[in-house]
Amino acid sequence: MKEYLPRLIEDNLAKQMKAAGCVIIEGPKWCGKSTTAKRFSKTVVELQRKKTLDLYRTYLTTEEENVLKGERPILFDEWQKLPDLWDHIRWDVDTNGGRGQYILTGSAKPAEDEDRHSGTGRMAKIIMRPMSLFESQESTGEVSLADLFNSITKISGRSNVSFNRIAHLVCRGGWPESVGDDDETALLISENYFRSLTDTDITKVDDIKRDPVRARKILRSYARNISSFASNNTIQDDVTATNGTLDSKTLASYSNAFRKLFVIEDLPAWSPKLRSKTVVRTSDKRHFVDPSIAAASLGASPNDLINDLNTFGLLFESLCVRDLRVYAESIGGNVGQYRDSSGLEADAIVHMKNGDWGAVEIKLGGDMIDDAASNLLKLKKNVDTEEMREPKFMAVLTGLDYAYRRPDGVYVVPIGCLRP
Repeated sequence: MKEYLPRLIEDNLAKQMKAAGCVIIEGPKWCGKSTTAKRFSKTVVELQRKKTLDLYRTYLTTEEENVLKGERPILFDEWQKLPDLWDHIRWDVDTNGGRGQYILTGSAKPAEDEDRHSGTGRMAKIIMRPMSLFESQESTGEVSLADLFNSITKISGRSNVSFNRIAHLVCRGGWPESVGDDDETALLISENYFRSLTDTDITKVDDIKRDPVRARKILRSYARNISSFASNNTIQDDVTATNGTLDSKTLASYSNAFRKLFVIEDLPAWSPKLRSKTVVRTSDKRHFVDPSIAAASLGASPNDLINDLNTFGLLFESLCVRDLRVYAESIGGNVGQYRDSSGLEADAIVHMKNGDWGAVEIKLGGDMIDDAASNLLKLKKNVDTEEMREPKFMAVLTGLDYAYRRPDGVYVVPIGCLRP
C-alpha cells in the first residue's frame, strides 16, 4: 500500500465537521476522496460494493432503523448510488442534532430530485480535486500564495521541476494512484482513467446510453480548445468534422454528463469595477479538472508536448489553474479569469472572501514574461479604486527555475515553488 500523502482539503474538512452535521465531499473519481474521508470516520459504508448497496437498499425499504447504525462519524462512500440516504441523514441531524456526524463522498452528482430537501444549515459541501504539485511533493513550496496577499517585497525559490518533467506531470496528472510510480506506469494509469471515463462512466453517471467513440471525440475537442473561450458551436463544428453530425442537444447531454463526473471544470469570468467603459466579457474559459485528461484525449505523450510548445503551453495553463484552485480554496478563496472587449486578459484571478484579489498570468517559458507583466499592470491601472481595492499582488506563473520580484512589483513564480 502506498504511503498516504496529506491533502490540503483536510483542514477544511475538519473545520466543516465542526460546523455541520454532514459534510459532502465531491470530486472526480480517483482523486482521493475516500482515502482522506476514511481518516475522519469511525464507520465506513462502501456503497460501490454491490452486496453493501443491496443491503442498504433493503434497509431503506424494510429496516430503516439500520440505515444510520454505526459509530459516528459514518462515511457513506459513493453515496449518489443511494440518493434516498440524503433525507434520512438530514432528518437525523434535524432531530438529534450534533455536528460532524456524517461524511458523504461522491464521484458523480446524483440525479436531481425536486422533492429532496436542500440541506441548508445541515449539510456542508466541499470539492476535492486531483493532487496539486505541492501535495504530491513536487513543488518546493518556497513561495506562499497567502504571503503574496500580504504584499511581501521579496520572494525567492528555485524549482526542482525541469521543463521536460513538467511535460510528464501534465500527462500524468494529480491522481494519487499514479504519484510516486515509475513514469511508464504513471502514464498508463492516466490513460486507463480516460478509457474508463469514456467507455463506462459516461453512461453509468445517469443511466443514459452514450457512444464511447463520440464521448472521446467530444473530449478531444474540449482538449483542442483548452484554456480558450471556445463556444459550444466551435466544439460542435470540431466534432462534426470527424464524426458526422452532432446537434446541440446531444452535445449538451455529453457535456452535462462530464460535468456531473467532475471532469469538465470551466473557469468562470470575474468582473471588476473599471474606470473605463470597456465591456467585461462573461464567457467561461475551457478547462478540465486535471490536464492529464486533456493530454489523454489528444493522445499526447510528454515528448509530443515538448515538440508542440503551443499545445504544451495551453495544457500547462490548465495545470496551473488546477493548482491555483486547490491552493486558493485551502486559504478561503476562489479562482476566476478576466477578459475584456479590448483584448486585455488575466489567465487567473484569485479572489478572497474579504474582497482582496490578485491577478495571475500563466506562461510556460520566459520569453513572454514582459508582455504578461505589462498586461497585469494595465489591468491594475484600469481598476476603479474608488469602487474596489487594488490587486494585492500581480504574478506570472511559469515553468522556469527561479522565483523573484520584478522592479515593477510583478512576481515571477515557478509553479514548482508555489504552495497555499
